[in-house]
Amino acid sequence: MISLNDVLAARERIAGKVHRTPVLSATRLGAPAGVSLLLKCELFQKTGAFKVRGALNALLSMDEAAKNRGVITVSAGNHAQAVAYAAKLTGAKATVVMFEGAPRSKVEASRGYGAEVVLFGASGLQSFVKARELEKERGLTFVHPFDDLAVAAGAGTVGLEIVEDVENIDVLVVSIGGGGLMSGVATAVRAMSPRTRIVGVEPIGASAMRKSLDAGHPVKLERIDTFADGLSAPWAGELTYPIIRKLVDDVILVSDDEIREAMRQIMTSAKLVAEPAAAATVAAILTGRVGAKKGDRVVAVLSGGNVDLSRIAEVAGSTSPG
Repeated sequence: MISLNDVLAARERIAGKVHRTPVLSATRLGAPAGVSLLLKCELFQKTGAFKVRGALNALLSMDEAAKNRGVITVSAGNHAQAVAYAAKLTGAKATVVMFEGAPRSKVEASRGYGAEVVLFGASGLQSFVKARELEKERGLTFVHPFDDLAVAAGAGTVGLEIVEDVENIDVLVVSIGGGGLMSGVATAVRAMSPRTRIVGVEPIGASAMRKSLDAGHPVKLERIDTFADGLSAPWAGELTYPIIRKLVDDVILVSDDEIREAMRQIMTSAKLVAEPAAAATVAAILTGRVGAKKGDRVVAVLSGGNVDLSRIAEVAGSTSPG
């Protein structure tokens, strides 16, 4: 487990190296659901997503010998960029393994920050295996994309900012891949705003945390099939699972079509470009599954905005489901 003190320490460690992102009202977007909606805009964060908070905290917490060996990670894109950026900032050499279908924009951004990018496998399951092989072959230090307490504590600084910037939060909605963001945010928010209902969201085709909660232990997915590449973790974290089980009120599922529709609604109503993993939170709100009552103050975390132009065109040009 991590504590509020761990998250507060992470904030001190990364202070001045990341943005304090805004919370923006989205009255029109929330109106169909009957809620007062606010958006925590991590899509304005350095590297375009919340991941840089955890990656920086992990590298700044690392002993010099481990850092000097070089670091390696595996990611669909956002954590890859974050580790590349954090390594550049702290003087470490970074290697990132990404599956072959990773968005081109995320691959090129990771290279742009100075990382060696290794493209391997058709999914994150295969990429994880390759990253662990390279870790051993090269003697590198692995920075886990979600199942790491320093990564989770860094991500938890998102929660600190939300509670400080928004009073009387009725419902907080956070997307879940492997659970690093939710673990950190739930730790901070549960300690500082215990009345707030905390809801996690996963895509139907990558529901490792929901399946783990149902099974009573972390499970590994045999197959991943989702449009939301940022939520395509192949299993629930051994470290993040118990935190989420203890602190989070519910984890609900949304379809890829519902995520696409939420992306369109965010673009047209809030004038923001959210990647699929970020739009999942709004999808959950618009479908009415988060347990919010009419008039509730609801905060949705928009975790990132790193989305290829081709995907934006695809979403904008498609028709609404139903």
